Amino acid sequence: MDERQPLTDDSLNEAADAFQRLRPRLFGIAYRILGSVSEAEDVVQDVWVRWQGADRSAVLDPGAFLAKITTRLAINVAQSARVRREAYVGPWLPEPVDTSVDPQVGAERGEALELAVLLVLEKLNPVERAAYVLREAFDYPYDDIAGMLRLSQANTRQIVSRARKRLSAERRDPVDTAQHRRLLEAFVAAAQHGDVAALENVLSADVVAYADGNGMRGVARLEVVGAERVARISAFAKKYFPGAEYRVGEANGRPSLLLVKDGVTVALVSVTVGPDGIDGLYWVLAPDKLRAYERSARRLAGRS
Repeated sequence: MDERQPLTDDSLNEAADAFQRLRPRLFGIAYRILGSVSEAEDVVQDVWVRWQGADRSAVLDPGAFLAKITTRLAINVAQSARVRREAYVGPWLPEPVDTSVDPQVGAERGEALELAVLLVLEKLNPVERAAYVLREAFDYPYDDIAGMLRLSQANTRQIVSRARKRLSAERRDPVDTAQHRRLLEAFVAAAQHGDVAALENVLSADVVAYADGNGMRGVARLEVVGAERVARISAFAKKYFPGAEYRVGEANGRPSLLLVKDGVTVALVSVTVGPDGIDGLYWVLAPDKLRAYERSARRLAGRS
């Protein structure tokens, strides 16, 4: 059994300083595994409690120690979250995070951050998801990942390889950032005027729209496919949110559409873009997810 370290002001201050330096990375790991700002925040808070009570004198590498705890706690939460999400009303989308305050949410790389990628990752089991995130977003060596997940190194390599193949099979190659922003801005201009024809011009023929309202009245509970249908529901947002201001903000490393009414975000739209135009729209409408997005912008508040 681990012996607890005596709690002194100096030791707690040192523990707090170390934890604050690592917090963005810990949040980034948990968020990518869970696709939820609120659940990731809870995991990080639990890690902090455990860090306070740990025998820190025996910890040689606080970063590795805290990453291991974060990963295991996130996997546990993801396993229980899967059951809860089966009862979700309509499409479930990850909670968006405001990356303008921390562009990569603590990662060396931007992988596994876009909403569309996080949605595909949800199709993997939590251990597969964690292995992929640790390798692709944070560049951990395979032997470190194997230790965190209590797997062999060979098994870990196989899991990451399978996850890569799954993602590459389900997502198209993204266009460059400038083209992405140009098409999003054209979409915003058409949507705020309810211009169906202009909307169709920026959508690919096989575009798919997902709307996460968790049972909100008037929100589609099935995926909407095809440029004409998606253009019409996008134009309808003008009537669904009368008086809302259309803004371009940032979510999950990409420019996104924000609809703001009376100072409150009432919708966030993330898009994916292919060679033929916008091929995916992800409408986040559930109020709790939008509040989590706004809260994520304040994650770094208080850091020195």
